[in-house]
Amino acid sequence: MRLACVQTPAQATGSRSLMIGEGTQSTNQRRHNYVQENVEVGFFTDPTVCIGCKACEVACKEWNHVPDDGFVWSGNSYDNTGHLGASTWRHVMFVEQDRQKGNQIVGSHSLGQNDEDPFRWIFLSDVCKHCEEAGCLEACPTGSIVRTEVGSVLVQNDVCNGCGYCVVSCPFGVIDRRPEPLPDAGGAFKCTFCYDRQKSGLVPACAKVCPTESIVFGRLDDLRARGAERVQQLQQSGYNDAQLYDPTETSVRGIHAFFLILGEPEAYGLPPKPQVPTIYLKSAWTSAFATAIASIIATLLAFAFFS
Repeated sequence: MRLACVQTPAQATGSRSLMIGEGTQSTNQRRHNYVQENVEVGFFTDPTVCIGCKACEVACKEWNHVPDDGFVWSGNSYDNTGHLGASTWRHVMFVEQDRQKGNQIVGSHSLGQNDEDPFRWIFLSDVCKHCEEAGCLEACPTGSIVRTEVGSVLVQNDVCNGCGYCVVSCPFGVIDRRPEPLPDAGGAFKCTFCYDRQKSGLVPACAKVCPTESIVFGRLDDLRARGAERVQQLQQSGYNDAQLYDPTETSVRGIHAFFLILGEPEAYGLPPKPQVPTIYLKSAWTSAFATAIASIIATLLAFAFFS
């Protein structure tokens, strides 16, 4: 069996001074005043430097006191979390694909005669997208879901009545109600963007602990520029299918937690063109009005005919 070897930038240049990320200069490690300054912030997640350590998942649960979501061995690679939910606000996907990864030297991974058997293993830390136009926020009847000063979408558990309208209105399937017998069962929960930490000038827990800076926190416009630069860098290095997932052209109008992905979004469980359900209200009410008029006309004709 021939395995592909991937060099880090430091190995490729022979330098010992280079490191992954920006160290203490990173926005992941600096205090900030984004809340006080009403600056829109976001997450940029780059799976090409993710090592699948799940430190983000652990930090999220520890800081936010998120209960466990079961200890079940799924058998699906090393992904036992499965998906985002009321008790899983960060989810590290383990995506296995029969594709070549960049300029990877492809060998045979089987006992057959096939000389080329491409394979790539991608880790991506998924999270609530904090949509610019959030379906959950529009659907909430109690005002439990609000937009914060930094542009994130926050669920206030003490105001939530557990109706579940937000659950069916999220185009990404992120938010969910917590079942019995877990604490605060019945209420809807999702990532809070560590709003409590941000108010104190701290970085969200998941980004703070990410050892490779696969998750980067900072100003949204800076992150989008950084993401575009990273895509260009990867494409020049042979990753021709690298692209940003930030659906600004749909009714969602962009997301505050966006991703660099290799290949198509469907492989990561991301809809290619997510839409806020309320865009269909006009056609739904039009259809309902037309149906009502047709029913009235049919009823009047029936009375006229039988009378």
